[in-house]
Amino acid sequence: MAENVTIARPYADAAFELARGAGALGPWSEALDRLAVVAADSTMRACISDPKLTAGQLMQLVLDVAGTLSAEQQNFVRVLVDNERLQVLPEIRDLFVALKNEHEGVLEADIASAFPLDDATLTSLKADLEARFKAKLNVQVHIDPALIGGVRIAVGDEVIDASVRGKLANMAAALKN
Repeated sequence: MAENVTIARPYADAAFELARGAGALGPWSEALDRLAVVAADSTMRACISDPKLTAGQLMQLVLDVAGTLSAEQQNFVRVLVDNERLQVLPEIRDLFVALKNEHEGVLEADIASAFPLDDATLTSLKADLEARFKAKLNVQVHIDPALIGGVRIAVGDEVIDASVRGKLANMAAALKN
């Protein structure tokens, strides 16, 4: 995994510089999302590793499946195919998104909740977190019944644990001391 990130980094940097220079960070992000899904598909992985397919055939297959891509994006795919790097597209996408978010001053927030959050609660929570972190947040929410109640929020390397499970763990630790 770490090796894939190391391999993907120069490609993500190049894609980011191309996108930023063209003022097309959004379209590039969307294209890389589609390409990462294509590259992660098990059938496509089999095609990528199939020695019977030529680079041209593989390139055309990816372009046919990925949807509309600009000329620069098609060139980017061609470079990945020629250098046998299609398999690291998910890592390229992740690194590109991190660069894009840093450039735009956006932080990733992961919210785990014991129960589904309604839209009003989520909007209020997001506004409070954006005020606290003084940044725009890209929020991902998932349900974790193991929390028992409350939420656990991770923004960057900071974690806010307001879950019942977290409070019980804190009480247990306090009782042991």
